[in-house]
Amino acid sequence: MTEASARRELVRYSRQMHAAGWVANHDGNLSARVGDDRIVCTPTSFSKLDVGLDDLVVVDGDGRKIGGAQRPFSELVLHRAIYDRRPDALAVVHAHPPFATAFGVSGRALPHPFLPEAVISLGADLPTVPLTAPGAPGAEALAPFVRRCDAVLIAGNGVLTWGPTLELAYLRCELVEHLCRVAHAAIALGGPQRLPAELTAELVKKRVAAGLAAPEEGGGRTPDPIERAAAKALAGIPSADPALVRALTEQIARTLTTR
Repeated sequence: MTEASARRELVRYSRQMHAAGWVANHDGNLSARVGDDRIVCTPTSFSKLDVGLDDLVVVDGDGRKIGGAQRPFSELVLHRAIYDRRPDALAVVHAHPPFATAFGVSGRALPHPFLPEAVISLGADLPTVPLTAPGAPGAEALAPFVRRCDAVLIAGNGVLTWGPTLELAYLRCELVEHLCRVAHAAIALGGPQRLPAELTAELVKKRVAAGLAAPEEGGGRTPDPIERAAAKALAGIPSADPALVRALTEQIARTLTTR
């Protein structure tokens, strides 16, 4: 990605983010890495509708401003946490799409995976980063997730996605919001049904074969804390049918998640 092309795409996706209704006021930020020690990013205190080529800011790998008339945004520390851990990531998108943000602010884990296509695009793990104070604590909370997935919900702070291009980082954010809209609609019908573990594992294999997997991505869905607790509670129940125990575990997890 050349700096000139990165600048054009940063402006394009800033405005597209605003048009999609993913940001309000000065919310959201985007960045692109155009060299080992050079990051171009959107400025602070700007509506994404108004960002132009001359408003973009250039910082070095430590976040120090080296170009542009405006100031970089304070959440750049989150972007740098990704760039430091993912050499393959050349772009980061952070937005507050309403449905995805609603899951984060309500403390509800997204019951992913429930759509096969999303496993290919995002993997089997779409975690929620715990709520922290802004700045270094937020980067520290994000760090354990960066190498195992390409998108996260952040409690109280929207969605963060990354990828080798701004287009892919943006499309991943779009897909997260779509999943959250579907999950929200499905709650009234009893909640989304998680994909079977065997199917999820096969889809992850296809993701790996397509070269889309994160460096430390596992071979299947990572159970969320509620599901792990349900499994523990059922572990002492005698049963000649392990599949029955697994089905009960997943049903309890779904029920608790949708309350």
